[in-house]
Amino acid sequence: MFSEPRSGRLAAWGNALLAGLVSPDDAALAIVGEDAVHRVQGLPGDPGPAGLTLALGRLRALGVLGLRVALPAPGHPLGLSGPPDFNARALEAEEAVLCFGAAVGLVPEVYAAGPDGDVHVEVVWHVLPVREAPPADVPSLGEAERELAEALRDATEVLSKLDVAGSGPVAEAAIDAYRARAERGREVLAPGYPPRAVRVLELAQRVGLLVSLAYDKGHGGAVSASEMAARGAALRPVERTARRAQVAAYNSMVEERERGVR
Repeated sequence: MFSEPRSGRLAAWGNALLAGLVSPDDAALAIVGEDAVHRVQGLPGDPGPAGLTLALGRLRALGVLGLRVALPAPGHPLGLSGPPDFNARALEAEEAVLCFGAAVGLVPEVYAAGPDGDVHVEVVWHVLPVREAPPADVPSLGEAERELAEALRDATEVLSKLDVAGSGPVAEAAIDAYRARAERGREVLAPGYPPRAVRVLELAQRVGLLVSLAYDKGHGGAVSASEMAARGAALRPVERTARRAQVAAYNSMVEERERGVR
């Protein structure tokens, strides 16, 4: 099922902290979310492991001015800049955070244990060297918003044709849960982000949820191998657009800061 990437929480709240808009403790609490604990391993001069609050302070001392998200997938190194070792680790994790102002990045390793309903999750962020270069294939917020509007129409049309949009109790429950979170006024991004970034991320998450339902639950009429292949071919571009938009939203605060530094 579609879920918020941990790299998104780290980047968003790390950026708010670096901008002086939240306290270190509040940032760390938001980054951990529903996980049990996050630690950071391999900080220069302090191989760790270190707690999030200490690690964020250490990154600031290293000259980090902001944090960017990467959400790579096979054949699509979205948000990455190299070197190959870092890209490979990020691709395996399907996400990473790259630092603006220092040539390091962080890749999460997730450990989960316990029975269903009582899973204990710990995350170790591994600090690794990165290449200081423009991240791959990240659109502007304006581009992402236009692409998403088209992708949402495409996703709805595809799911309707395949008889999977909102079909079955599991799909309905997932959509209801998404709506409930939105109605509770959950903070989609941390303080300091422009309203357009919030709007783009909310829409990207909605598109991602629809794609996730189609991929994961197998509702409706797409039951043969050829129909499943058709579903995948139709949804892959939509999923790619949603990931690009998420990265654009999370990275927008840093893009503004980088323009100010130039």
